[in-house]
Amino acid sequence: MGVSHDDVEPVTDRVHEGSWSANLEKPKHADDRELVVAQAVDAVDHTAEGTHVNLVTHATHGHPESYLYPVLDELDVEYRYVEQCGCGGHVVRVFV
Repeated sequence: MGVSHDDVEPVTDRVHEGSWSANLEKPKHADDRELVVAQAVDAVDHTAEGTHVNLVTHATHGHPESYLYPVLDELDVEYRYVEQCGCGGHVVRVFV
C-alpha cells in the first residue's frame, strides 16, 4: 500500500515572489508520478504572477511531455522545456 499524498511534505508552504525551483526528484517522487504532478501544480499555484518556477522532475518518469504537459495545458500558464539534468531528471520552466 502506498503513502497518502497528505502524508508527504509539501514542495512549498509559501507563495514565492521571485523565480524559484521545485525539487520533484526526491526518492518519494520516483515511485509516485501522481505525487510529481500534484506537487507541480502546487508549485505553480505558489508562484507569484510575473515570475516562474522550474519544475525539476524525477528521471524514472521520463520526459514530462507525456504526463505533465497535459496538466500544464489546463492551467493559465506558459511553459517550456529547459533541459535534461545530468542525473536524468528534466526541467520545465513554467511562467505564471
